[in-house]
Amino acid sequence: MKPKKDITIYDIAQKLDLSSATVSRALQDHPAINKNTRKKIQEAAKELGYRHNNFASNLRKQKTNTIGVIVHELNSNFITSVLAGIEKVTTQAGYDLIIAHSSESFEKEAANALNLFHKRVDGLIASLAFDTKGLDHYNQYKEKGIPVIFFDRVEEKSDSTKVIIDNYKCGYQATQHLIEQGCKRIVLVTASLKRNVYAQRHKGYTDALFDNNIPYNKEYVLIKDLSEQCGVEAALQILKMKPLPDGAFITNDFSAAVCMQTLKEHGVRIPEDIAVVGFNNDAISKIVEPQLTTVHYPGIDMGEIAARNLISHLKGISNITHTNTIVVRSELIVRKSSLKK
Repeated sequence: MKPKKDITIYDIAQKLDLSSATVSRALQDHPAINKNTRKKIQEAAKELGYRHNNFASNLRKQKTNTIGVIVHELNSNFITSVLAGIEKVTTQAGYDLIIAHSSESFEKEAANALNLFHKRVDGLIASLAFDTKGLDHYNQYKEKGIPVIFFDRVEEKSDSTKVIIDNYKCGYQATQHLIEQGCKRIVLVTASLKRNVYAQRHKGYTDALFDNNIPYNKEYVLIKDLSEQCGVEAALQILKMKPLPDGAFITNDFSAAVCMQTLKEHGVRIPEDIAVVGFNNDAISKIVEPQLTTVHYPGIDMGEIAARNLISHLKGISNITHTNTIVVRSELIVRKSSLKK
């Protein structure tokens, strides 16, 4: 079956014997057009199946009312909450979203950045993949004056605008809490130290050990991908350590929950034998037994702040180039998994 041709404002004008300019203004609810005429034109448009051509309109205005978002994964509570925060703000401001994910690949991230650039997004919000080095693949945005805000996974030494939490403080607090519970052999399960979030959590961990005169043992630092399998692997490595570690700081709640479950299956008591702290305050932290001590990392706030700053810049209310780093609040939430005392 041959598709129907699109109805234009000229078709509506011909049907009602009006000028195309009058029809165009009426469809935009222009007050210069009589209220009854506007109603008649809008009813005719609906009857004929007219669709407003946003694409052509946006080309004329040199803007698309679209914001691009690049995330490093989609199957995480944290990223889902960040996207919810972004969507809440952008919808209220009348912007659409195009979401792309890099699957933790620099090559895919660079391809996504180029694709969104060619889709003429008005601005971009991005979180970097594990192996991303430098920000050269975002240079075309800078050259065209298209604002970019990075969140969570960022290049700390760049002058780009970024929304983060104090990962160093979180790493220090989590480790200090375990030390205060009497732990002296604390395992850190984390991801690539090339990425700012994990490097800073690692630094917080090492400094807390140093401040409490506990020697740093590189065998206790397990670099993983923070997946479900990572939790199992970490538990099996911990079980082989002699003497058995008495604390574990695992920088992802899901991995921490799986690690705890695997340790329990091998007869290890949580927290009596090993106290455990996670990260992110995902829903699983309240479901796992015992409930998981974790760092509350408000993804929805991060998403809202990133989107609000980007849109304020696009509307000329503020200039993000004057704001390099925005630090979002975070806090340690203590539950039973870490309470030895």
